[in-house]
Amino acid sequence: MARAFMASVRRWLGLVSAFGLFCCQGAIGDGGGGDEVEPPTGTEGYELQAPVLPRLTAAQYRNTVLDLLGGDLPETPLEADTNPYLFFSIGATSTELSEVGVQLLEEAADRLASTVFANEARRLELVGCEPSGVDACASDFIAAFGRRAFRRPLSAEEQTRWEAVAADLGEGDGWLGLQMVVSGMLQAPSFVYRVELGEPDEADPTRRRYTGFEMASRLSYLLWNTTPDDTLLDAAAAGDLDHAAGVDQQARRLLADPRASQAVQDFFAQYFDLGRLDGVTRDVASYPQFSEGLPEAMRTEVRLMVDDFVNRRQADVRGVFSTRRTFVNSELAALYGVEAEGATPIAFVPVELPEDGPRAGLLTLGAFLAMNAHETETSPTLRGKYLRERVLCETVPAPPANVNTNIPDAMGEPKTLRERLEQHREDPACRSCHAFIDPPGFLFENFDSVGAYRTLDNGQPVDATGEIDGEVLENARALADHLASDDRVGRCMVTQLYRHAQGRLDDAAEEAAITELEALFAASGYRFRELLVALVSHDSFRFVASEEVSP
Repeated sequence: MARAFMASVRRWLGLVSAFGLFCCQGAIGDGGGGDEVEPPTGTEGYELQAPVLPRLTAAQYRNTVLDLLGGDLPETPLEADTNPYLFFSIGATSTELSEVGVQLLEEAADRLASTVFANEARRLELVGCEPSGVDACASDFIAAFGRRAFRRPLSAEEQTRWEAVAADLGEGDGWLGLQMVVSGMLQAPSFVYRVELGEPDEADPTRRRYTGFEMASRLSYLLWNTTPDDTLLDAAAAGDLDHAAGVDQQARRLLADPRASQAVQDFFAQYFDLGRLDGVTRDVASYPQFSEGLPEAMRTEVRLMVDDFVNRRQADVRGVFSTRRTFVNSELAALYGVEAEGATPIAFVPVELPEDGPRAGLLTLGAFLAMNAHETETSPTLRGKYLRERVLCETVPAPPANVNTNIPDAMGEPKTLRERLEQHREDPACRSCHAFIDPPGFLFENFDSVGAYRTLDNGQPVDATGEIDGEVLENARALADHLASDDRVGRCMVTQLYRHAQGRLDDAAEEAAITELEALFAASGYRFRELLVALVSHDSFRFVASEEVSP
C-alpha cells in the first residue's frame, strides 16, 4: 500500500521535486555531507552564521509521532543517525538522506497512520469528529494536524492541496482520506526537516530573525526533543517569541516539564559519549567484578549524577568532574569498595566517596574508565584524549597516515603499560601527539580496564603521576581537584551545548557569543538550566545571517 500511496501523494504534492530536500544535503549553505564535516572557518569578531536544515533525528521522530498520534505505536525503523563531533544534531544537518532512508520514512508513515485509523475509537479521538468526505470536520482536522506536524500553520495553498489529497485518495471515504493525509504529512519535507530560515529583521538588515514558529520549533526540539505543544505554537502566533523576554518565559515553562529532563539527559549522554558503553565487554576470568549488567549500571550512575546537579539541586554543574557524591547499585558499590546500604542490583542509592579515597568526579567512575580502555588493559591515550577533547574542548590531531599505533609488547623483564607507552613515544611520528594526551592519561593508571582500583600493572608498581599543561599531579583524584578550578571546564560545557543547539561546529567568528554565554553561565553559579535559558534567549540562537541561501 505504501508504494501506491506515495506515488499518488507525489503526484498531488510533488514532495521531492517541489522541495528538493530528500536525498540532498541536510545543510543549507556551506554544510558538508557524509559522516564527517570540515570544521568551519571565520574571521575575528562576532558574526551570525548561515542557517542549517536539521532533519529530525530518530529519537525526535519517535517522540514527535507519539505526541501527534498518541502512545502504543508500532516500532518503525529509520535510517541510522550519525554523530560527527559528538552530537546527533550535527549529523542531522550534515548528512544525506539516502533512497533507503526515504523508503523507510514512507513505510513508517504508512504503518503509523494505518495503525491509528484502523481503530475506530482511536481515530475518532485523534480527529475529534466524523468526517464525511472533505467536509468541515476534515478541513478543520487537516489545519490542526498540519499545524502540529509542520510546527506552523498551513498556508491557504497547502490547505487546499491536502484537502485535495483527502478527496482524491479517499475516494469518498472520509476516514481513508484523512489517513492518507496523515501518512503524507508524516513524510513531507516540512515534517521530516525543520525548515528554519528566518525573516528580514527590520532593525538590522545584516541579519534575519527566526520567525515565532521557527523559534517554537528550535525551543521545543532543544528543550523537549519533540514537536512544540499548542501553548508554544499559540505563543508564536501571538508574537511572544519575537523578543528575548518571551523566549525566556516559554523556555522556563518548557524546562519545568518532565520532558526537559530527558532532553538534558540526551545531551549529556552524547557529550559524555555514553553510547560507547554498549560495546564494553570483558573476560570475566580476567575481571571477576565485571558482569553483563555492569555497563548499564555505569550509565545509570552518570544519569543520576547529572539529574542531581541539573534538576534536583540545580548546583554548579562543573562539579560533575570533582564531586565525591555519586549513586551506586550493589555491583558498583563492590567495584568501588564502598558501603551502600539499601543498594541492590536494581536499586541505586546516593553515597559519598571517601574523602581520602582515590575517586572524585566523573573521570574516576566506571563509565569513563571502562569506555576508555581496551578489553585486556587500560589506555592512558584514550583517557587523556577524552579529557582533552570532551572536558577541555582542545583539539587532538589525528595520527599521521600509515603510522604504527600498536603499543609494543613487553619484552624481557615485565613492564607496565606506562613504560611501554614511553618506549612508543620514542618514535618521532608519535611523540608530539602522545606528549599531549598521555601525561594526563597516566593519572588514571590506578584504575584497571573496568575501573577497579589497583596498585600493580603486570606485576609491577603503578606510577599514576602525570601532568597537564605543565602542572604535575599525583593521580586522578588530584586531577579532580584541579578541574574544579579550571576555567576551561565551564567554557567547554558552553561550547558543547552551543554546538548541540546550533547543529554545527562553532565558527571562530562566534567566539564572542560563546564568551557572552560563558559570562552568563558564571553569573548564574554555573547552573545548567540557567545556561539553557541564556542560550535560547541569546541573539546567536534567535537570529541568523542575512545572506541569501537556497536548498
